[in-house]
Amino acid sequence: AMLIPIVGGVGIACIKEGKGVDINYTAFAWASVANLAAAIKGKVGGSVTKALKGDKSKNMDSANVYAVMNIISFLFTVPMVVIAEMSTLQEEWDKACDEHGAQALIMNIVLSGFFFYVYNEFAFAFTASVGAVTSSVLNTAKRVIIIVVSSIVFVEPMERNTVIGSAIAIGGTFAYSLASKKAAPKKKTA
Repeated sequence: AMLIPIVGGVGIACIKEGKGVDINYTAFAWASVANLAAAIKGKVGGSVTKALKGDKSKNMDSANVYAVMNIISFLFTVPMVVIAEMSTLQEEWDKACDEHGAQALIMNIVLSGFFFYVYNEFAFAFTASVGAVTSSVLNTAKRVIIIVVSSIVFVEPMERNTVIGSAIAIGGTFAYSLASKKAAPKKKTA
C-alpha cells in the first residue's frame, strides 16, 4: 500500500500541463524492463549472498557475489553488443576520438566503468542487508530527488505537476521508511 503514493507521485510528475501524459513509451518500456532486471538481480543476489555467507570456505560475501554476477553478465552481454553494434562501432569510435581525443575517451570509459561498478557494489551490499523492496523504494526516491536537485542546480523551472508529483513520491518514500521501521512482532517461544 505504501508503494501507491510513490508510483502515483511519479505518474503525476509525468503529466504535462496542456499535453496530458507526455512520455516516450519505448523508453518507459525499456526502463521498466531494466527496473525489473535490477529487482531480480537484487533479490537473487541477496538470496545467494545469505545462503553463501554461512559457508566460510567459499568466501562469498555480497561483494564477491556481485563480482561473479558481473563477470557472468559481461560474458553474456558482450556477444550481443558485438552483434548489434559491430556495423557502426568503428565509425562511431572514430567520430568520438576526433571530437574528444582517444586518451580522454578511454580515460572517461575506464573511470565511468570503475565508478559505476563501485556504486553498484555498494548498492548490492545494501540490498543484501535491507531487502529488495526497500532498496527499490529508496532507489526510486533517489531518482526523484536527483530530478529536483538538478532542476535547482541548473535553474530549470519545474511545472506544477512535476513539483506536486515529486513531493508525493518523496512523501510516500518517507512514509514507507517510517512504516518499515516499525518493529516486527516478536515470535512467541514455546
